[in-house]
Amino acid sequence: MKTKLILPILLLQASAFIANAQKKIMVAAHRGDWRNAPENSLWAFKNAAAMGVDIVELDLAKTKDGVIVIMHDQTIDRTTNGKGAPGDFTYDEIQKFGLRNGLGRVTGNHIPTLKEVMLALKGKKVMVNLDKSYPYYHEAFAVLKETGTIKQAIFQAEVTYTQLKDKYPTLIDNIIYMPIVNLDKPEARQTITDYLRNMKPYAFECNFKQDTSSILKDNKFITRTGAKLWYNSLWASLNAGHEDDLAVEQGNTKDSCNWLIAHGVTILQTDRPKQMLQYFKERKEHQ
Repeated sequence: MKTKLILPILLLQASAFIANAQKKIMVAAHRGDWRNAPENSLWAFKNAAAMGVDIVELDLAKTKDGVIVIMHDQTIDRTTNGKGAPGDFTYDEIQKFGLRNGLGRVTGNHIPTLKEVMLALKGKKVMVNLDKSYPYYHEAFAVLKETGTIKQAIFQAEVTYTQLKDKYPTLIDNIIYMPIVNLDKPEARQTITDYLRNMKPYAFECNFKQDTSSILKDNKFITRTGAKLWYNSLWASLNAGHEDDLAVEQGNTKDSCNWLIAHGVTILQTDRPKQMLQYFKERKEHQ
């Protein structure tokens, strides 16, 4: 009789643990602390980690000689004093350019490699979200393996489970993965369901221009599996206008971060990591 009672008790305890964990909100710094350092620079990532964020987001690109570097745009024109695509240059050539700060001034910071970032953040209590990484999963995984940071990185893509499985049939069992889902699309719920049936995603990044999706009101079918809900508060086009600037510039937390909290967010990516961390800590909601 005692044995029969143990399993239900353990299941209840596990459910309670997951529920409690989901109440805490993780903060992700978009392109690092780019307000105080050049975006996607090693300095920006170190600043964000020291600030106490849970995740730093960065973007991958590849040089002509196959080195994985950090660059958001298809060209380096906007963020450096160079011109051209990352793939136009070798690693040695691309290192000659300086990253620009928020005022457009060229600094002494250079385009970092993924290896440099992972070594700088290795062992720290911060995850690294690999945006724009889908074409480079094998190369990125090799870097993570070399640096011993596989468990510290999140791979992501806006593809279906079938597309992911077809492209990376063996790799997906060895990485931490987060699907990106556009909630405005009619197939959004099916996309999420397919992932939950076939693997254990770390989280789902949910983007929406309209806040009418039923998933925003009914997302416990996701979180009860242990998967997290990642929302972006940085641009209105990703969150139906429930953005950072409402809170920071207008003092309207009700329609910004509080709205996202009420709709189940467990990871919030922001362009205002310092203010977001402070706000959640005051509310005792930061993980």
